Amino acid sequence: MHPDKTAQQDHSHFSDSEISSIIRMAWEDCTPFEAIEMQFGLNESGVVRLMRTEMKASSFRMWRKRMCARATKHQAMRNANRHERSINQQVEEQRAVEG
Repeated sequence: MHPDKTAQQDHSHFSDSEISSIIRMAWEDCTPFEAIEMQFGLNESGVVRLMRTEMKASSFRMWRKRMCARATKHQAMRNANRHERSINQQVEEQRAVEG
């Protein structure tokens, strides 16, 4: 599989150490894509393209599968999960008071 020119151009201005940092952050469960975008100006689809061109195909597939299953990689999903936990905690506390 040959990476397309567009994908290479998207991250050609990054140094090797910046690419390494982006890859490390992309692998971390606790680092949302929004943090990568704030630090490097690379949105989620840009990170996916970078990962696809910089990693072996099998490693990319493993990362992609892992990343898609993580709500923590998306700030909005993290906030929704926190809100849901907060509501559940309130319900539990109310039940304890009533019970």
